[in-house]
Amino acid sequence: MKLASSLKTKRMIMFWSKMLIVFLQTGIYGWLWYHHYKDMMPVEYWNRGNWAIIGLYAVFIIVFSMAFGSLKVGYLKTWDIMYSQLLTIFCVNGVTYLQLSLINGDWKFLENSEPMFGLCALDFGIVLLWALFMRWIYAIIYPPHEMLLIYGKISPDAIVRKVESRKDKYHIKEKVALSEGTERIMEQILQYKAVLIGDIPVQERNTFIKYCFEQNIRCYGIPKISDIMIRNAESIDLFDSPLLLFRNNGLTYRQMFVKRMIDIVFSLSGILVASPVMLVIAACIWFYDHGPVFYRQKRQTIGGREFNILKFRSMIVDSERHGARLAKAHDERITPVGKVIRRLHFDELPQLFNILAGDMSLVGPRPERKEITEEYAKAIPEFPFRLKVKAGLTGYAQVYGQYNTVPYDKLKLDLTYITSYSIWLDIKLMILTVKILFQKEKSAGVDDSQKTALKK
Repeated sequence: MKLASSLKTKRMIMFWSKMLIVFLQTGIYGWLWYHHYKDMMPVEYWNRGNWAIIGLYAVFIIVFSMAFGSLKVGYLKTWDIMYSQLLTIFCVNGVTYLQLSLINGDWKFLENSEPMFGLCALDFGIVLLWALFMRWIYAIIYPPHEMLLIYGKISPDAIVRKVESRKDKYHIKEKVALSEGTERIMEQILQYKAVLIGDIPVQERNTFIKYCFEQNIRCYGIPKISDIMIRNAESIDLFDSPLLLFRNNGLTYRQMFVKRMIDIVFSLSGILVASPVMLVIAACIWFYDHGPVFYRQKRQTIGGREFNILKFRSMIVDSERHGARLAKAHDERITPVGKVIRRLHFDELPQLFNILAGDMSLVGPRPERKEITEEYAKAIPEFPFRLKVKAGLTGYAQVYGQYNTVPYDKLKLDLTYITSYSIWLDIKLMILTVKILFQKEKSAGVDDSQKTALKK
């Protein structure tokens, strides 16, 4: 009971800290509205009208904060919080300024931007202090969990490296092999407040999960492919025995129709907006070595159908004369121009034409070559499951994973997207794509000894 009360207090502190920063930013905008923009509007607002304008600003902050994760203190690293807050501030104030311009009805209003830039600077100063202070508070009330790792036949080194990269949240103090026996492991579990269950057989895993539940011990687990399907199944309550429904047929017709309409609108808009940038990139590629500007390659989309993907050429001409392979971490085939456009993901801009043609979607699994898919399928028979939807320019695996993420983890990320699909999820992933454009680790190649992302 005491533990539950303590946890409730900690969560209350974090909740009100998030509300505080929303209130502060909204209050500053409220002051700016009353002392500057209110008198510039063509009609006078009553009190409730003013409150509605200011309240809408708070809604914008909450929506963009949820999309970028800018309030997830402790969950994200401090620099990531700051980056997310910066994006949130620019998006919120940009949308707000457009809103005020439309209300004013005079496009000359757009020239009066100094106060909004001042608001952005003040907001960022406040959230910087807030993020640093709350990270300090979070470290006090939520010290890193000392964990016991239970592992099976697969080496635990990879998961240990990933967990230890967030020493602010987790610390694996001890590792125990499943071969040491259930009774011995249960004795070890009682010495910890948190347990991480690795990739072990389902029967033993269920035993430890139930035991941790019984002992009120925090339990983390690495999901299997079937777990992802179960997690997003539909509950049926027609009988006194609960049922779970697994549809397993990808998107519904309505979802596909709405998704296609969004693809057409956004791809057309993207081509128009990005055309000057694409012309500059094309010129740089041609002037560097006078080779082809575009790179075409067979890739797979929904149902395994192949299409010619279109990208800006970032490598030397005839870069795969020795066979197909993914880009390496230190790949000598990448040109100087290619390094820049790959770093910014601008090499993928021509895929907007693939989206407009219907071969791809804005959001979906990364399109792979048939030969690479077949190689992955030999080790992971379920890998073709990701072909239940169209390939995407961005996607769940592209946002939450990396270019060199191992295929098994990439499959689980793609299946999470497919089984939990919604239009809002697509919109969220498109917003988050802006966030990852400048994160170097997202475009890091595979190890120099690898041809694909499979670990030997």
